[in-house]
Amino acid sequence: MKTKNGFKVSGNIVDVVNKRIFSGIISVEKGKIKSIIPSNRCDAQYITPGLIDSHVHIESSMLNPSEFARLAVVHGTVATVSDPHEIANVLGIEGVNYMIRNGNKVPFKFFFGAPSCVPATSFETSGATITSSDVSDLLKRDDVYYLSEMMNFPGVLFNDHEVMAKIEAAKRFNKPIDGHAPGLMGNDIRKYIEAGISTDHECYTIDEALDKLKWGMKILIREGSAAKNFDELIDLIRDYPDKVLFCSDDKHPNDLVKGHINELVKRAVGKGYDPLQVLRSASLNPIIHYNLDVGLLRPGDDADFIIVDNLADFNVLETYVKGIQVAKNGRTLIESIEEETPNFFCAKKINESNIRVQTTKEKIKVIQVFDGQLITKEIVVNPKVSDGSIVSNIENDILKLVVYNRYQPAQPSVAFVNSFNLKKGAIASTVAHDSHNIIALGVNDSDIIRAVNLLIESRGGICFVDGAKEELLPLPVAGLMASEDGYKIAAAYEKLDRLAKENGSTLASPFMTLSFMALLVIPELKLSDKGLFDSKKFAFTSLACD
Repeated sequence: MKTKNGFKVSGNIVDVVNKRIFSGIISVEKGKIKSIIPSNRCDAQYITPGLIDSHVHIESSMLNPSEFARLAVVHGTVATVSDPHEIANVLGIEGVNYMIRNGNKVPFKFFFGAPSCVPATSFETSGATITSSDVSDLLKRDDVYYLSEMMNFPGVLFNDHEVMAKIEAAKRFNKPIDGHAPGLMGNDIRKYIEAGISTDHECYTIDEALDKLKWGMKILIREGSAAKNFDELIDLIRDYPDKVLFCSDDKHPNDLVKGHINELVKRAVGKGYDPLQVLRSASLNPIIHYNLDVGLLRPGDDADFIIVDNLADFNVLETYVKGIQVAKNGRTLIESIEEETPNFFCAKKINESNIRVQTTKEKIKVIQVFDGQLITKEIVVNPKVSDGSIVSNIENDILKLVVYNRYQPAQPSVAFVNSFNLKKGAIASTVAHDSHNIIALGVNDSDIIRAVNLLIESRGGICFVDGAKEELLPLPVAGLMASEDGYKIAAAYEKLDRLAKENGSTLASPFMTLSFMALLVIPELKLSDKGLFDSKKFAFTSLACD
């Protein structure tokens, strides 16, 4: 109901701060909640605080921030804690500034951090470097809220000077420090936490999460397009209600069309957990931890809230950010905006001779992939040889994997990967965490080369190639994102995803999984533009068995 200076809305108010639900009327004026008056009305709908994604790389949606917001608000998301290290690895601080500028153009609350690991390691080539001095300059700004995930956990454990300088900068400006410590336990995780790192979103077993909780860390339960840890970790909310937050980490556009943090809320409530506690994990907990300026349905707060049909089905009917209605009945009310498309792309076309692997009588190491996880394992196989070269072995699901430097002249690096199950063609992407070089895999060298060269022609994107058939989604913003209508991009991505699956891939998200095959900071075996990398030894390794 509209009033002279604002509007009123009534319903069952979910007060996550005081852990109560009551019928009431909320008055909103000038973007703020003016008053909340209890009532005796019998409303069916519920009013809850807006939802927060506590750790996400906006770039992984392949949408710039303004387009991400257009899709996310439909699902009740009003804010994100966003690590811009993907674009920072391509464009440096200017990439961070792009994200902040673009995000400020729409009614949505983006809380960006200072990237801590650009590049993520010294074993790959990125487009930029962000030093400890740069990090300090970012953290002193009011529009930078925390130190983004510290992926270089060996640097923390061994007191690397540059790593520790970044951590000290965050402490100096009294800003939280996000973690990234897959598999780290015992004395190692204790030392990592004692350095000042307060969260982790990389737990993939309950024992690992419990060990980190024991030392005081908060756990972000992740459910993204590739990494899915909700089912394994959700029981933590029972015994550690104030130390659990929700995040997506990486969400592809077609999945963002379907849902966001609302899906985790619905699933947790469906498992029998108290809706009040679940919603605290989706709103109050991140607000307290990151000191976010997001409303919690209190007089004087920003009017950041959602209206849902009930707390079980949790269908989002309306979303408000600072009193502005941004979504209603499954439709976004945020308009698309025109935006610039900065990029850094210098790669030259290659040919089949550049990715030929000479035969060896020895067995080779192969990257084994696990659907729904970022971790990989090393397996050893006998290679398939043709005309004196090692080639993809479709029958045994051993496919050639290529990573090619897009920032400076270099030869491609080549390895082999298992569990993609592609039977025809090749897939390729310039989304390749974290340095975002060109990554491709396929059933034969000719299709791999055509896919790589297609991305070079477009200066970034993702594609599927099979003989004369080509399907391309251009990503002109740093080779990571598009600035067009998010629903259009989601449909184009959905088509590519479907093509990969129709041609054999059995993975839930083949392009997302491909993008993590170059992420060296996640165990066990990965491929950078410089070569095959063993993260257990934190060193390069040979393709042939030692």
